[in-house]
Amino acid sequence: MKSVVVVFPGSNREKDMADALERASGHRPKLLWHKETELGKPDLMVLPGGFSYGDYLRCGAIAAHSPVMKEVIRLAQAGTPLLAVCNGFQMLVETRLVPGALLRNASLKFICKQTHLRLESESPTFTSKMKKGDVIHVPVAHGEGNYVVTPDMLKGMNDNGQIAFRYCGQDGRELVDINGSVDSIAGVYNETKTILGMMPHPEDATDATLGNDSAKPFFDGIVAAIAR
Repeated sequence: MKSVVVVFPGSNREKDMADALERASGHRPKLLWHKETELGKPDLMVLPGGFSYGDYLRCGAIAAHSPVMKEVIRLAQAGTPLLAVCNGFQMLVETRLVPGALLRNASLKFICKQTHLRLESESPTFTSKMKKGDVIHVPVAHGEGNYVVTPDMLKGMNDNGQIAFRYCGQDGRELVDINGSVDSIAGVYNETKTILGMMPHPEDATDATLGNDSAKPFFDGIVAAIAR
């Protein structure tokens, strides 16, 4: 599997993401500096977490205009799978590759803790080894993860199956509000489900030696889907 993880000034989860993808696929992703403009023909693109450009102006706003992003957007719109986590998700909403916006947490405080996610809608690209209702246990670390969308857009997203993950309790029965996000939304797809943006960090829940490999099926599913 040929994957590319884009690195921006201020990224801090690119190596975690590369480790997670290597564990699942056996192949080390290429770490690509944001000033590059050629990605080749990757099977998967990733926008990792961190604090690109120090979160100046607005989280993800400057990174969304980095030189590499023109090609990332072109490939994503043509169907190349794109996974964007935390700061990467903020870039996605800035580029309008997924709907909605990400505001400061309702508490106005940075949140760093473990949480549970419930899979709301399956994607043949990202969740081929999971099924609707599955719960994974992953960390979150963000100050601007409050996902907002208009009621009409939310209805359309629900109808289209674009809500990927919601924050929930350990058993998955009840939803949990950790940052003010509408309907406890933690991750969303584009209309064709080839792009996934999410605030939590599944890449940090893939190694049992670190005490948590809950998200292993998530990455295994991405690799299996691309291998088909």
